[in-house]
Amino acid sequence: MSEATTYLEQYRRENPLGTQPVMKLLVQFSIPAIISCLINSIYNIVDQIFIGQGVGYLGNAATTVAFPIMTILMAFGTLIGAGSSAYAAIRLGEGNEEEANRSLNNAFWFSLLVGIALMIVGILFLRPLLRLFGAADPEIMRYAYDYTFVILLGTPFNLVSIVLSNLARTDGHPRLSMYGILIGAILNTILDPIYIFVFHWGVTGAAIATITSQLISAVVLTVYFLRPAKNKPQHMRITRQESRLRGRLIYRFVTLGISSGITQSVACIMQVVMNNSLVYYGDLSPTGGSVALSAMGIVMKIAMIMAAFGIGVGIGAQPILGFNRGAQQYGRIRQTYLLAVSFSTGLILISWMICQLWPQAIISIFGDANAEFTNFAVRCLRIYLFCIFCAGFQIVSTNYFQATGQPLKASVLSMLRQLLLLIPLLVILPIFFGLDGILYAGPIADFSSAVIVAFFIIPEMKKLSAAARAEQERKTAQPAQS
Repeated sequence: MSEATTYLEQYRRENPLGTQPVMKLLVQFSIPAIISCLINSIYNIVDQIFIGQGVGYLGNAATTVAFPIMTILMAFGTLIGAGSSAYAAIRLGEGNEEEANRSLNNAFWFSLLVGIALMIVGILFLRPLLRLFGAADPEIMRYAYDYTFVILLGTPFNLVSIVLSNLARTDGHPRLSMYGILIGAILNTILDPIYIFVFHWGVTGAAIATITSQLISAVVLTVYFLRPAKNKPQHMRITRQESRLRGRLIYRFVTLGISSGITQSVACIMQVVMNNSLVYYGDLSPTGGSVALSAMGIVMKIAMIMAAFGIGVGIGAQPILGFNRGAQQYGRIRQTYLLAVSFSTGLILISWMICQLWPQAIISIFGDANAEFTNFAVRCLRIYLFCIFCAGFQIVSTNYFQATGQPLKASVLSMLRQLLLLIPLLVILPIFFGLDGILYAGPIADFSSAVIVAFFIIPEMKKLSAAARAEQERKTAQPAQS
C-alpha cells in the first residue's frame, strides 16, 4: 500500500463523517438544520404580526411587495453556500483539505463581493423593481421603499451568514449553524417590537432589526472560521493567504449550487403567478379575490413550515453524502440517502395528517372572524396540501444529486415541481375549473414530480448497490492477499 493511500485511509478514519454510524450522524446534522428552518419559517409569521399591528395592512402590503427581492438575495446566498459546502465536503472526503479550505475562503470573499454588488444594483433600481412587483399605490411604494432600502444595506451580511452557515455543517459543526440563525432570529424578534412600538420607526425599524440580526449571525460564524479549533483533526479556516479569488474554483462550486439558487428563484416566479391567478379567478367566484389571496397566503406559510422538515433533513444529509462520495464509500452514501428519505417523509407525513384531521383548528390560529375566509382556507389546506407528504422524497433526492457532484440532475429536479409542473398547472387548470383549479394544481404537481424523481433516483440506487458490493469484495480480498 502506497504512502498516499495510507495517509488517505488514516484521514478518513479520523473524520466522523466517514466512520460514525450513519443514523447517528444524520440525527446530529439534521436536527439543528430542521430547527434552523423552522425558526426561519415561524419568524416570518411573527414578523408579519408585528408589522401588521404596528403599521397596519399597508405595512404588510409593503413587505409582500419586497418579498421577491428578498427571495432573490436568498437565491444568491444559497447558490454560493450550498455549492461551496457540497464542493468542500467532496474534497474533504478525498482527503484534499487544502482545496476544501480554498473553497471556504473563496466562498467567503465571493459572497461579500456579490453582496456589495447586489446592494448597489438594488438601490439604484429600487423603485422600478418595486413597481414591477406590485407597488402601484403611492403609500405602498413609500413603505416598500423605506423597508427594502434598509434591507438592501444588509445584503453583504445576509449573504455571508447564509454561506458560512452551510460551510459550518460541512466543517462538522451543525450546531454552530443553528446557533448563528437562532441568535439572529431571537434578536430580530426582540428588536422588532422595540423599534416599531417604542421608537415608532415603522417598517424601517423592522428592516433595521432584520439587518442587525443578519450582522450578528455573520459575525458569529466568521469568528468561528477565523479561529483554530481545539481538539479537532480537520478545521477549515479563513486566512489571508487564501484570500485570492480563483475563477475556476468559484465556477465549480457555483455549478454545484445552481440547483439551490434555481429553487429560490423559481419560488419567486411561482408566487407572482399564483397571486395573480388567485385574485383574478377569486373575483370571478363568490369567494372573492382578497379572501382567496389571504387564505392561500396562510396555507403557503403552513406548507413552508411542513417543508422545513424535508429541507432540514436534506441539508443535514449533504455533508455526509458529499464526504462519502469523495471517500468512495458507496454503501454509506446509499444508507444515508435512504435514511434521509425515510426520516423526512415520516416527519412531513405526521404534520400532513394533523392538517387533514384538524384543519379548522389550525386555520383558527390565524383568525376565524370571517366565515367565508375560514371555509375557503380549510378547503385550501385540505386540497392544495393533499400530496405534500411527497415533498420529503423530492427535496432529499435533489440534495443527493447536488451533494454527490451531479449539478445537471440537481438543477432539473429543482425546477421540476414549481417551474415545469406547478406554474403551467396554475395557468391551465383554472381555465376549466376556476378557483378550484388552483387548489388542484398543488397535489397534481407534488405527485407527478415524485413519480418523475423516482425515475432519476432508482437507477442511482442500483449503481450505488453494485458499487457497494464491489467495495466490500475489495475489502474482503485485501486481507487474503496480504
